[in-house]
Amino acid sequence: MPEIVDLRSDTVTRPSPEMRRAIAVAEVGDDVLGDDPTVLRLQERCAALLGKPAALYVPSGSMANQVAIRAVCEPGDEIILDETTHSYNYEVGGPSALSGASVRPIASPRGVYTAAQLEAAIRPPGSHFPNSRMAIVENTNNRGGGTIWPVEQMATIREVTQRRGLHLHLDGARLMNACVARALKPTAYAQLVDSVCMCFSKGLGAPIGSIVAGSKPFIERCHRFRKMFGGGMRQAGLLAAAAIYALDHNVERLAEDHKNAKRLAEGIAGIRGIGLDPKTVETNIVIFAVAPELGTAESFAARLRERGIWLFATGPTRCRAVTHLDVSATQIDRAIAGLRDAAGRS
Repeated sequence: MPEIVDLRSDTVTRPSPEMRRAIAVAEVGDDVLGDDPTVLRLQERCAALLGKPAALYVPSGSMANQVAIRAVCEPGDEIILDETTHSYNYEVGGPSALSGASVRPIASPRGVYTAAQLEAAIRPPGSHFPNSRMAIVENTNNRGGGTIWPVEQMATIREVTQRRGLHLHLDGARLMNACVARALKPTAYAQLVDSVCMCFSKGLGAPIGSIVAGSKPFIERCHRFRKMFGGGMRQAGLLAAAAIYALDHNVERLAEDHKNAKRLAEGIAGIRGIGLDPKTVETNIVIFAVAPELGTAESFAARLRERGIWLFATGPTRCRAVTHLDVSATQIDRAIAGLRDAAGRS
């Protein structure tokens, strides 16, 4: 069996021995009763990190997005977002099922829409239309290939939402990737939105958990809906300790993942049958097209798996590879060789 290079997602990262030690010694209480000191410390730290008055620890990024939506939207409201956005594609119809809200998707290059597109999507007032209530920005954008939203473009979106009375939510599951890649503080983005979430279990390497931050009344409502959605956790300080360790030790090293993603992109861009512009790789996600001569993306991914290179087909002709802290530069070289072999170009 060849050595496995797991590029399926940065969610496959495993806690390091040092993170496990932090988990083992964590001080805990009952978070549902509000007295887990490690959870409280994490929430206070993240509120300060994101420049918001309050924050709430939740089990997953999907729950972070969904409690944010439910805290703002009522049945019949509408959410405007790009068609690639996670909360539209990968959260099991959560906006409609949990909040009774409809979604109005925008088609934009690599998941980054413009203020003009947002303005055009907002419904006119009247009894015939849903109420445009929320806009969502995903930064970095997963399906766009780890795309980073320019701060200047987010600022134009903010101007529209403030003028038109929409709540602007930032799905920042991979926000720290954007911050490290652009040498910006999280507040550079977070100050432009009403609410923001961030994931600990992707590139930051914690086993579970996300944070959602915003105003105190907003977080109070999120807390209520976390409970309603089944997200209350008891001695959650064990998990919060992993998130604190991740913030202390695993943020700046995201630059290594970005470097490895660029190395992978440049190594496979010249393979005949693979379509990829390395310039589009901004963070840790590499999306490439598979030509018909190599079969479907699914069959190509299966051939790679036989060679110990694990990644996902994300469409009939597209594959996605994601670098993370459990993938080394040496393994990236092995992945490049495996891709060449699977394409018959060795």
